[in-house]
Amino acid sequence: MRLALAAVPEGIEIESVRAYLAGLSGATELHDLHVWGMSTTETALTAHLVMPQGHPGDAFLADVCTRLQHDYRIGHATIQIETDPERACALAPDSVV
Repeated sequence: MRLALAAVPEGIEIESVRAYLAGLSGATELHDLHVWGMSTTETALTAHLVMPQGHPGDAFLADVCTRLQHDYRIGHATIQIETDPERACALAPDSVV
């Protein structure tokens, strides 16, 4: 049922995932976080991280993806980095379009 509803898979604590991502070095904001089951064995994540000091690079993203896999069983992560906090993403909670 959870798979059909694209709900957060059982056993994944979304608030723990949110705290991990929001606490990443250089991140000042996290928004548009989604976690859902792609199948009975694969879990996906998308998130937007605001990082005003610039894109942290591929090694940073690889490390985040490794940790998401190891600690949260999320094997398919897509993370969008936004560097300009003044140009809010249309999906950010306080943005006006």
